[in-house]
Amino acid sequence: MVILLNGVGSAGKTTVAKALQGLASRPFLHLQMDAFLDMLPDALWDHPDGIVFEPLATGDAPVTAVRTGPVAARLLRGMRRSVAAMAAEGCDLIVDDVTEAPEAGDYRRLLAPQDLCLVALHVRLDVAEARERARGDRDPGLARWQFDRIHRGIDYDLELDTSDLPPEDCARTIARAFGL
Repeated sequence: MVILLNGVGSAGKTTVAKALQGLASRPFLHLQMDAFLDMLPDALWDHPDGIVFEPLATGDAPVTAVRTGPVAARLLRGMRRSVAAMAAEGCDLIVDDVTEAPEAGDYRRLLAPQDLCLVALHVRLDVAEARERARGDRDPGLARWQFDRIHRGIDYDLELDTSDLPPEDCARTIARAFGL
């Protein structure tokens, strides 16, 4: 089984994944997009072949766009194929990702033989931005840039709002929904 948690940065994907690992009746491995991005050499951060965080000029609040170059795009395609390979080996997985409709479709194609559960983790923008500021490891405005694009065009098996729901409650809801 593969449970894909999708949401903007600071939606709570990692904390929900950890909580779900703790209560699932069988072992689930947790794969994070950030761990794959950490494979990029330092030289490809803020480089057009890798990942560029681009501050955009807006009126009232900071917005930071993410531009993915060809090396980073190959890495993320490889991540999805790694997920499929691990699932094919019988690993139960919780995947923590920030993905748009084309990539979600790629997951669906690659994981067609598996039990894939797509879970949207929504969060109010003000909450995501407050979490982003508190973390200190995200460019300001990243969640704002992702906010209107991440869930567009994706059909989910379950949708949760993490704005006020603690990670443990989200994990229990996911576990009940998918018989974990």
